[in-house]
Amino acid sequence: MTTGVTTLVLGPSLGTSADACWGACAALLRDDFDVRLWELPGHGTDRGPSPADLTIADLAATILDSVDGPFLYAGDSVGGQVGLQLLLDAPDRVAGAVLCCTGARIGDAEIWRDRVAQVRASGTASLVTASAQRWFAPGFLEREPERASALLHALREASDDGYLAVCGALAAYDVRDRLGEITAPVVALAGADDPVCPPDLLREIAEGRAARPPRRPRRHRPPGTRRAARRGRHHHPRTGPRGKRMTRYDDGMTVRREVLGDEHVDRATAAATELTRDFQELITEYAWGTIWTRPGLDRRSRSLITLTALVARGHHEELALHLRAALRNGLTVDEIKETLLQTAIYCGVPDANTAFRIAQSVLAEERTDG
Repeated sequence: MTTGVTTLVLGPSLGTSADACWGACAALLRDDFDVRLWELPGHGTDRGPSPADLTIADLAATILDSVDGPFLYAGDSVGGQVGLQLLLDAPDRVAGAVLCCTGARIGDAEIWRDRVAQVRASGTASLVTASAQRWFAPGFLEREPERASALLHALREASDDGYLAVCGALAAYDVRDRLGEITAPVVALAGADDPVCPPDLLREIAEGRAARPPRRPRRHRPPGTRRAARRGRHHHPRTGPRGKRMTRYDDGMTVRREVLGDEHVDRATAAATELTRDFQELITEYAWGTIWTRPGLDRRSRSLITLTALVARGHHEELALHLRAALRNGLTVDEIKETLLQTAIYCGVPDANTAFRIAQSVLAEERTDG
């Protein structure tokens, strides 16, 4: 600890890295505090073993072992729960805490069971689209595309074992009956559009502390969203109980990533706006989750058909995308050539000429990247 400077410990949320979650804030605070960031198991720079029986108390103990003297704490989501545990376990060490988008209990057993099942089946990358909808308030992706991309990239890079270990810790954590033991100053910060940790969870923390008058949690609403909030917002149907539609969407996202690649899908997801988000979901659910998942044709055949249709309709941007997908689906350069020759007869020579030019460029890029 730097002499005379207060230590501030910052705790990240599930699926993010310390830098992606707190890096921008830490940069602003370093002149005034000795800022310490820590990683969740298997997240960010941590690539050590992830115990299956991990608890929030274990994470809090790690911080107490690594930080000397009294300190201030701020944490988001599971990082906020670690803050609660620190306040309970070490009231003489934690001078105060800011608890963001968290709760004395978050979710229920079914939510965490479903999340664990999805990660075991498809990995953390399969969570990117749904997480983008949960994490970012309306307009954030448009205002902060680089920050949103960094957070989603951290989720995709988190190890499955680490993510599952933290899910287990979250599922087991419940200190609602101990909030009265907390006496240190606490700021409870809620996101007005947060579907997972809504303001009521932060109000529960603020009003449950001992010997304090009831306080409303501080609610953060991003610029430009108050009018939309007054009109009323409804959670997307997929945030509710899982059903046939959710399964079809998940299947579609898995196939979409396998065919088009994580980089393209992450970029498309991060770039989605209030105008385009429903269309992106429509494509994932119906094109990828209904057609591309059908067993009647293999992916090689579907790529051949798709290339022909795109040449015929002159959809050149999509053609470049699906040429890369065709290679990923196992088509050879010779097979792509034969397909484009076939289109010269049935779609027209000018269309095929353009298609060959696009293919030449795409294949050259693929050889360079490979």
